[in-house]
Amino acid sequence: MFESKYSWQAPEGNEETVRSLAGELSVSPLTASLLASRGIGSREEAGRFLNGNLEALHDPYLLLGMDKAVPRILQAIEQSEHILIYGDYDADGVSSTSLMIYFMRHLGASYDIYIPHRSNEGYGLHNHALDWAHQQGVSLIITVDTGISAVEQIAYANSLGMDVIVTDHHEPPEVLPNAYALINPKQPGCPYPFKGLAGVGVAYKLAQAVLKEPPVEWTEIVAIGTIADLMPLTGENRILVSRGLECMRHTSFPGIQALMEVSGFNMGAVTSVNVAFGMAPRINASGRLDHAGSAVALMTTGDMEEAQQLSHALDELNKERQQVVETIVEEALIQLQDKMINGSVPDVIVLAGEGWNVGVVGIVASKILERYYRPVIILGIDPETGMCKGSARSIPGLDIYEALTSCKELMDHYGGHPSAAGMSLSRDQLPAFEEALNLFAAQVMSEEDYIPVIATDGEWKLSDVPLSVIDEMDMLAPFGMANPVPKLVFRGTRLVELRKMGKEGKHLKLVFRQGETRMEAVAFGRGDLADLLEEGMTLDILGEVSINEWNGSRKPQLMLQDMKITGTQVFDLRDAKEPWKEVQRIYDIISPHMRLDHRQIAAVFNPLLESSPKIQLNDCSLWVYDNKAGISAFNNAANTYGADHITTLFMVHVPDSVDQLDALLASFKNLSNLFLLHSGRNKEEQLTIPSRDQFKLLYVLLMRMALEPIREQEALARLSQQSSSTLRMVTMMMDVFEELAFVERRDGNIVVIPKPPKRELSSSMHFTKLGSLAEMEQHLVYEGTSQCTRWMISRLEGAS
Repeated sequence: MFESKYSWQAPEGNEETVRSLAGELSVSPLTASLLASRGIGSREEAGRFLNGNLEALHDPYLLLGMDKAVPRILQAIEQSEHILIYGDYDADGVSSTSLMIYFMRHLGASYDIYIPHRSNEGYGLHNHALDWAHQQGVSLIITVDTGISAVEQIAYANSLGMDVIVTDHHEPPEVLPNAYALINPKQPGCPYPFKGLAGVGVAYKLAQAVLKEPPVEWTEIVAIGTIADLMPLTGENRILVSRGLECMRHTSFPGIQALMEVSGFNMGAVTSVNVAFGMAPRINASGRLDHAGSAVALMTTGDMEEAQQLSHALDELNKERQQVVETIVEEALIQLQDKMINGSVPDVIVLAGEGWNVGVVGIVASKILERYYRPVIILGIDPETGMCKGSARSIPGLDIYEALTSCKELMDHYGGHPSAAGMSLSRDQLPAFEEALNLFAAQVMSEEDYIPVIATDGEWKLSDVPLSVIDEMDMLAPFGMANPVPKLVFRGTRLVELRKMGKEGKHLKLVFRQGETRMEAVAFGRGDLADLLEEGMTLDILGEVSINEWNGSRKPQLMLQDMKITGTQVFDLRDAKEPWKEVQRIYDIISPHMRLDHRQIAAVFNPLLESSPKIQLNDCSLWVYDNKAGISAFNNAANTYGADHITTLFMVHVPDSVDQLDALLASFKNLSNLFLLHSGRNKEEQLTIPSRDQFKLLYVLLMRMALEPIREQEALARLSQQSSSTLRMVTMMMDVFEELAFVERRDGNIVVIPKPPKRELSSSMHFTKLGSLAEMEQHLVYEGTSQCTRWMISRLEGAS
């Protein structure tokens, strides 16, 4: 059984609503179902969701603190005060700062900007920056995407005679700063109806309050920051991002145009997915490896030549960032192995390393979370100061902001959301920090929380998604957080074509059939699964449907997200050059799909062929073939856990007999996955199922050459040549003759008995074993994949 990587969560049943929406909106049942699963239950709600416009935005003065902030800004403009825009270094912070620059230019303000350096300064307001601002004559500071936790720093700014207006969207702490005005929809007592604004969304609301109708093209900047910061694309965010993407398709901003070009997608068809995976990483790269100021310069330049230079510089930084991430991930995984006791991953993974670039630790955390599905904190350690700066990424079962709050006394600073956060602390506090987080997780999380779940949009047929329905589903765009790209389940599909594609075969191209409908599918980054799939298999699949356009042709295509193969599975990986390395490689591929722990994995081998296997898997049970018992335990894990828990077995060598194979299958009663890694035998050693004619011919040849005793090795070699049977076959046939008393073996010679007793071949145990062994090896060693795996599955099912 090849489990899905995720547990597929079906939407709640709402058949009546679906029928009603399908009829009232004249849409397909699939589109109606997608609307219903997103909480839309009526024609009116559907209209607001599908056709929302800027006029539907909430009154910005509903934001607590807006009534104080607007007059103060207007006063600063009237009195030509010098204003400081204080931003953050991520894509939301860059977007927020860029939007405020356009806002300041629009107002004709005197202003400066300040964005801290991620590695040298870290997140948030800093007193040295406030000192600099004071020296520049700043009397009003407006923070964007930061400030809600800066209690001490804002108190310090107040002492210098500077007013601070905070615009932020992060979770407010228990104690709020004494700012001139606090604008954050999440702060206690704020009546604003929509709490999901990004930092740039809050900044936009400030501009809306002052200008009433900000230039519509500013929504392009709002869209970038909102998508990049993974804010929910519902409510106001949906309106702002929809309008922003529409404007972006004919943008007048040189920086945005250049960024789209270097990201490699068509400006006229830009989507939220393009922004998330093309533009946002390049904007973030500036703050991760350099300074976010270069991204702000790109977003706010009016010169196309400068925009192109800056965009290409960001593209190179992004490539460098990818390499840095890959290096840290490798080092972090090695460190994690030392923390794993008996193969068990900690409830909360905390890893720290000297020299790890703090600008990319969040990405590293995401990659390790994806691999182990655990909350992950990655910290870079400054070897000179001993200070650690890090980022956390969490799973739905653990609110990481709440978890950090439970041990806040161990950190110098922290902040963030339920799913992501940042923190800084002393190196000396790391052990206590890790222990405290794991204790908290043990109290609030259950076993179910560690099973990755993916929300689906129900089970459908391939025939339910023709081109017309896929086009219709685009009405629900833009897709993103809280309005994800629809993920559809198709059960009982047949895999009819399979091949690797792309550089080094990293991706898969597949074709599935269900009934009369065929659909192509692409699985990016899953070329490693090619060894585990076989044409003709029946699979349940989960994917996102889209349209593949090529040379004027349009056809449905599935972006494969997950798959499941039900029933017992045999995987043909015979003739692996280094089978023990192959065991490790395959385990790394399959472990997310089979939800394995160390008690469920075993490998069996022949101790005469390999005395001490080289395997890295922690506590993998090792078993050996045994002439007496069939199989026996080889290591402590096998003795400790036994065979009852084993579901996945790696067969490194072929059994020496059918009895050993039967003993193996009888011992592993719960086996559902068998990986064949053994070498194919040389044709010179092949056995054939023996016939009476073969034995008759061999006996006649033997009589001719053995009128007198003959050396056995000489006789076997000559008999093999004259009978066209392998030496191994002739040797085993001689065992039959000896058992039936046709010959005797004396002192290395073979002596033919002149008048042997009359006995049937079938009465010989050696004859029966030879036939069974030849049949087993024919299937296991010499036949093709489909015949081999079918035969082995029949044996497995017969043993169960």
